[in-house]
Amino acid sequence: MPNYDVIFAGGGLSSSLAAYRLKTSRPDANVLVIESGPTLGGNHTWSLHRTDLTPEQNKWLSPFIRYCWDGQQVRFPGYERSLSTQYQSITSERMHSVTAGALGNAILLNTQVRSLGEAEVVLENGETLTARCVIDGRGPVASRHLDLGFQKFAGLELQLNQPHGLAKPTIMDATPSQDDGYRFVYTLPFSEETVLIEDTYYANGPALDREVLHRKILDYAARRNWSVSNVIRSEEGTLPILLGGDIDRFWSEGGSGAARIGLRACLFHPTTGYSLPDAVRTADALAALPELTTQGAAARIEALSKQLWKRGGFYRMLNRFLFLAAKPERRVEIMQRFYTFHEPLIERFYAGRLTPADKARILVGRPPVSVFSALGMMRENRKQIARLSKLSNYNG
Repeated sequence: MPNYDVIFAGGGLSSSLAAYRLKTSRPDANVLVIESGPTLGGNHTWSLHRTDLTPEQNKWLSPFIRYCWDGQQVRFPGYERSLSTQYQSITSERMHSVTAGALGNAILLNTQVRSLGEAEVVLENGETLTARCVIDGRGPVASRHLDLGFQKFAGLELQLNQPHGLAKPTIMDATPSQDDGYRFVYTLPFSEETVLIEDTYYANGPALDREVLHRKILDYAARRNWSVSNVIRSEEGTLPILLGGDIDRFWSEGGSGAARIGLRACLFHPTTGYSLPDAVRTADALAALPELTTQGAAARIEALSKQLWKRGGFYRMLNRFLFLAAKPERRVEIMQRFYTFHEPLIERFYAGRLTPADKARILVGRPPVSVFSALGMMRENRKQIARLSKLSNYNG
């Protein structure tokens, strides 16, 4: 008799949301989450547009939402704009609190996993736990079958000596100097005198210098005339940006026998690297399974991943325009032009629901990419991508 119905190895975003969704929709399910760190969720802030999800998804996700703003803004060298789309954020602390409230004692923290199988998890201390369904959510692994760029960032949550004056997030401020690819600063106002500032780069490589980026963030605050009294915390991350690849070969790579979830299953927005909306959709899919088995979960998640890949071909092409076709100093103009489009198109872009008319609108006009370079990026030619980009595989 198995110890559990479902065991999640790794207590990050996707595992935590899926475990919560399973437990709240199927209270009798015996669910366990195993996390190597001291808390679920690590040290992160996850965000999304409210329009990324359905009303029902927004409803069940609502306990996790720590901050919600009735709008957002962008700033570019030649253009500023406010948008009315609601923006929402989840903190690691809220993630842990809500998930732990639903699962109770069914969480093992500070626990290392030695190995996984289709029906068992072996802990580092040698203890073996069994389950009908084993899901591996321990983050991404390098794959030679994915051609990637990177969105990398470092962030500081700052306590200020006076109100910052921000009523809504600035999801892109590209007015600072452009270097190491396309650079923008991202700000989330958590209270009148606290703000999270992230210095972000769309770059060819995942390496970042934490100290340098922290200095840039403090310099940015000074330029905004924000006097800093205290650094509350810091965070950093590297998100994968898809340029091309072979999703069938990605899924045929040998695994542990467990089902995969989250970034390990290539479930993220191809252009932003954000994984929260896909984590919500995956949680719904798992909760709807008629029977909780490793094989059933693996098949359903693989199908979701391949569906996302199929829908993402246009996004990967746009990413190649940004990373490979545009001159580095003109990459910012691509994003500046994008934010001149109608707000519903922008919402559909982030939600992964672009229409044929939307795609035509994005491509027509005079984007800051040469016609010859753009034509060369239309096809998903992996040899050409490798030759032009010299990009690294994603190791998390």
